[in-house]
Amino acid sequence: MAHAVSSLTSSTLFIRQQFQSRKLFQRPSRGCWTNSRQFSSSAAARRGFRVVRSDSTGGGYGGVSEISESESKASGYVWPDGNKRPRVCILGGGFGGLYTALRLESLDWPEGKKPQVVLVDQCERFAFKPLLYELLSGEVDEWEIAPRFSDLLSNTAVQFFKDRVQSLHPSDHLGMGGDTVSRSAGVVYLESGLLIEYDWLVLALGAETKLDVVPGAVEYALPFSTLRDAHRVNEKLIQLERKSFGNDSPIRVAIVGCGYSGVELAATISERLKDRGVVQAINVDKSILPNAPPGNRESAQKVLSSRNVQLLLGYFVRCIKKDDTTESHNNERYILELQPAERGVESKVIEVDLVLWTVGSKPLLAELEQSDKPIYLPLNGRGQAETDETLRVKGHPRIFAVGDSSAVRDGNGNLLPGTAQVAFQQADFAGWNLWAAINGRPLLPFRFQNLGEMMSLGRYDAAITPSFIDGLTLEGPIGHTARKIAYLIRLPTDEHRLKVGISWLAKSAVESTALLQDTITKMLSGQ
Repeated sequence: MAHAVSSLTSSTLFIRQQFQSRKLFQRPSRGCWTNSRQFSSSAAARRGFRVVRSDSTGGGYGGVSEISESESKASGYVWPDGNKRPRVCILGGGFGGLYTALRLESLDWPEGKKPQVVLVDQCERFAFKPLLYELLSGEVDEWEIAPRFSDLLSNTAVQFFKDRVQSLHPSDHLGMGGDTVSRSAGVVYLESGLLIEYDWLVLALGAETKLDVVPGAVEYALPFSTLRDAHRVNEKLIQLERKSFGNDSPIRVAIVGCGYSGVELAATISERLKDRGVVQAINVDKSILPNAPPGNRESAQKVLSSRNVQLLLGYFVRCIKKDDTTESHNNERYILELQPAERGVESKVIEVDLVLWTVGSKPLLAELEQSDKPIYLPLNGRGQAETDETLRVKGHPRIFAVGDSSAVRDGNGNLLPGTAQVAFQQADFAGWNLWAAINGRPLLPFRFQNLGEMMSLGRYDAAITPSFIDGLTLEGPIGHTARKIAYLIRLPTDEHRLKVGISWLAKSAVESTALLQDTITKMLSGQ
């Protein structure tokens, strides 16, 4: 029991006495995942998690304050080797979290120093988000871009828990004396009632689409950021396609935002619907992809124009309403009131069957339940943890933050974007710096290397602008192939890369054979 809840003092000791009469979670089988219970649908569960401060009671780390009744009844996770080896808890299984865990597994560790790693995520599948658009086009299967964590981690010692974070109780800000391996740095409480005491913590909780900025967006607009979002959008499109079958009325889709996500959605959906649909893309700027390389922007403009995507530039959405004149549930339509960004331009009102929202995001670290006492994690205005150049949270030497959870700046002092490319690179550095911190070596400063930008423009179309060749943009089928190869290389594990590579080659062979047969048939028929 001593290794389940070991080195917190004061009120934590009182909690430990309550744990002793409870059966602790036994070690899961190697590489498996545990789902302790179904997640709550309460408002608190939807908000994410909160951070609770720790009060110093003199010496060591101090006691944990504000322990709720549900937390006092939590069961402690029994680490396989107790506190004999470092205990690393990673919150979030996106690019930052999962790839940090895999990086830790790949490093060479001195005997007795290889950490025990727990990865926590609310979903059972990892989502390779840049390829979610291919789910809508039918180009990929779900297992290829959203494998289960249990499969990805089956050949590792990383333990996966499907759960949501309820609260954090960091205590590393209260003092760092003593053995850095055996001293606890805090506790994580999960909604299932599981308590995880850690020596090192990685915050990689990601972000979600910010819908609550316009009246009606939460109720009537669909985001496109997660695997669940992709399924919802696909199901809605299938419903609309079935309803419009044999009907002359086109399917009308409005996409709010013309950044990468909005443009990729517009290109994919317009290609899917063809003449059966009308896609309208709304953007407050006077151009699409204002921050993209010129080559990508020009390629996107050509594709959207060829697919008759209507660009409503220089407008922002004032509100979204449900059209009350449509009585049937299967015929729901929505009204968007558009306000011009400049004076002297008339407002617009459009009516659509589906609204997709791609503007804005909010880090889940921002979803904190405020308390009367100060929160010790330093957060910026967006709710991201302020970190130093080694990705350690300021004032917390045992906590690292990556991806959307971190406020990392470039050499000019600008925040890095929350892209997959940034998270990839941060995960590599976070894994290495954890190794260095555990082994008493110097930590490396993170330096982002922009390798270029890629975007999907349909089933056989894409645009790639590499940063190492000025003025070069690969587009069309060549860009599409290059993009898929680049992402194939970045898939999480060698085993998964091999399976997906074989699957894609097989699909390509089948499609090429079908195209050849179609060409021969047309030639023989004299067409």
